[in-house]
Amino acid sequence: MKIFIPKESDARELRVPMIPADVEKLVKKGAQVVVESGMGISCHYHDTLYEKAGAGIVHTPVEGFAMADMVLRLRKPAIEVVKLLRKDAIHVSFLDPFNSRPLIQSLAEHGVNALCMEMIPRSTIAQKMDALSSQASLGGYVAAVLAAERLNRIFPMMMTPAGTIQPSRVFVIGAGVAGLQAIATAKRLGARVEAFDTRPAVAEQIRSVGARFVEIDLGETGQTRDGYAKALTEEQLQKQREGMARVCALSDVVITTAQVFGRKAPVIVTREMIAGMKPGSLIIDLAIEGGGNVEGAVLGEEVVVNGVRIIGLDNLPGHVCIHASQMYSANLTSLVTHFWDEEAKSFPLKLEDEIIQSALVTAGGEIRSELLKKHYESL
Repeated sequence: MKIFIPKESDARELRVPMIPADVEKLVKKGAQVVVESGMGISCHYHDTLYEKAGAGIVHTPVEGFAMADMVLRLRKPAIEVVKLLRKDAIHVSFLDPFNSRPLIQSLAEHGVNALCMEMIPRSTIAQKMDALSSQASLGGYVAAVLAAERLNRIFPMMMTPAGTIQPSRVFVIGAGVAGLQAIATAKRLGARVEAFDTRPAVAEQIRSVGARFVEIDLGETGQTRDGYAKALTEEQLQKQREGMARVCALSDVVITTAQVFGRKAPVIVTREMIAGMKPGSLIIDLAIEGGGNVEGAVLGEEVVVNGVRIIGLDNLPGHVCIHASQMYSANLTSLVTHFWDEEAKSFPLKLEDEIIQSALVTAGGEIRSELLKKHYESL
């Protein structure tokens, strides 16, 4: 089986899809791996390292797409790239499927078998392939470090001859993978950390990484079978905002991470709440790429509203591209090797497998995902 790994086309993307050590693992499995020249350069992986790992090098992506039985990449392809893929080729990457209907339809029309990394189920057996979680964890880490760097005061308590400096107060909203890592990192940096999540079940997880769980009575809430928070009613959202407003007013840093899978991120920090915060405090909106949790946040920018700095930078995992690439590469490698047929030296699409059933969004000339079809019909 011929596997092609192209260079990411977005110049701002510093992460790479696969590192040389993992290419070597696939080659040892019997795969013929080809990478586009310069694919790993942003992480200091030169072509010679991929060649030593057993990969071939092509100098244009067209060459790679023309021969590939499988394409492994990080970001979703441009629609014009889809027509370069071979019919029945397997394409694996993040696809942003709920916001990329034309792309998904194009993949189906061209007979591409598209595996979507966002749709990998959150199950025990698929944990090692869960790229969404691995990247979210790094995003949470970067958010806390970024807050410490941008804030105009220090995080830890400090005893000095001039007196005692009190620790900064950090409030993390949402305790999924990103939120828990943000909490743990802020705590290690010495901040006083509080956190809230609509799922009461995660209260103990919040406490285990050193934060105080903020109690807000929202009535019946919960989580999906994949571990995502269920969408709240408008009444529940209003109660949540009122409860959080009091904590935000006392906080130096607010980090929001609340997302609902397949839907726009809920607005949970309003302009009124921002107006109640101290001048000089800051907010980092980790959900900005999904629509944002913060009123006034701007994708890719830092803005100041009523003296409060709102950071809406995208692709925070890309700030630590070496480890982000290492983790994503491991996720891809785990996916390929999990299904690899040692005898045929190929990646069979086992349609009866729960991982494939969840992640395979197009196959056989059609959109396979019932979740996506229902979403598109509702638009």
